Amino acid sequence: MVWTLAAASLSITSLASAAKIDDQFRTWLENDLWPDAKAQGVSKQTFDAAFKGIRPNLKLPDLVMPGEKAKTPKKQHQAEFGSPGNYFAEKTIGAVTSGGRARAGKHAKTLAAVEKRYGVPGEVVLAIWGRESGFGAAKMPYDAFEVLGTKAFMATRKEMFRKEVLAALVIVQRGLASRGAMKSSWAGALGQPQFLPTSFVDHAVDFDGDGRADIWNSVPDTLASIANYLVHYGWARGRDWGFEVTVPERVSCALEGPDQGKKISDWVSMGIARAGGRPFPASELRAEGFLVMPAGRGGPAFIVTPNFYVLKEYNESDLYALFIGHGADRIAGGDRTFAGRWGKVGGLYRSDIADLQKALEAKGYDVGGADGLPGFKTRRSIGDWQAKSGRAITCFPDTDLVEALR
Repeated sequence: MVWTLAAASLSITSLASAAKIDDQFRTWLENDLWPDAKAQGVSKQTFDAAFKGIRPNLKLPDLVMPGEKAKTPKKQHQAEFGSPGNYFAEKTIGAVTSGGRARAGKHAKTLAAVEKRYGVPGEVVLAIWGRESGFGAAKMPYDAFEVLGTKAFMATRKEMFRKEVLAALVIVQRGLASRGAMKSSWAGALGQPQFLPTSFVDHAVDFDGDGRADIWNSVPDTLASIANYLVHYGWARGRDWGFEVTVPERVSCALEGPDQGKKISDWVSMGIARAGGRPFPASELRAEGFLVMPAGRGGPAFIVTPNFYVLKEYNESDLYALFIGHGADRIAGGDRTFAGRWGKVGGLYRSDIADLQKALEAKGYDVGGADGLPGFKTRRSIGDWQAKSGRAITCFPDTDLVEALR
């Protein structure tokens, strides 16, 4: 009975707290967001229709309750921040590559036209389409205005989502999409390419000639919009995305990163070789390449081109860009797995990695911010510290390393 009363009391308190947040949200909509929406040409009718019946969704990740400070979450909400090898589960990448090959034939004419106009290979576009929405089959279960409104009101990146919710209002105001079509992922992404609203406004194109860019229902518009997005961020026509390589022990894993590029021929002279013994294309040898080791010494290694970093503009994750590049290779050439094997790395809480990053920052290392995510700056900083400390150089966080740096 005591437990039941306590639970009931907690439930009533939670309901009261949620009601208070609802009131604060409504005040914020009218007094804070509406003036900016009006300034961007959004009518009150459009604004009110967008938020009719909308309440903050407190189940979304990365929220900060009003009056509280942001904390590094212990659990991770996105797979690309988990154990690296898990990201390439055959069930996941196999669905993208088999689906991509099936659609490569079905949409061959459209893909050829897209590649001719934008210079992005069809297999790359297909890999993104498959990864983002299962080639349009994935259902978007959220109301975009609920997600974007909640996040603009109380997320850790409120300013970013403020721009997105305003762009969503502009989309409806301009008649680019109906209010009812504005369904999204939990992150507020729209349509088959999973564009945030600003990306839709800036990059969606009409490729089927019907006078409107429709990333919800039109395959030609979807494929061309993906390619147009990549071109905007600098896709280099005629270059590959990258190559799996073997890296000898004498070459430091701390040489990773887009700011430490060398001619691919220079990497070769250091002893780096393409996996499987095949030579690099002659045209690539003269161009710049970059070392990427997403799991440090605990996984496959790659020499990538600037196009790899264009893929990262779609999703700020080395593993995402690698998934797309590898998936595109498999769509074009068959289902080959990586030559290198993923070790048992990862699985740490983000808060543990954040502690490690703070410790490295205190020692003067640039880890790219203590966000609990082991990006390339964190990985190479670990490698540099390990080398100076006389430890085995792995360039990836583990439990022993977290404890040693605490």
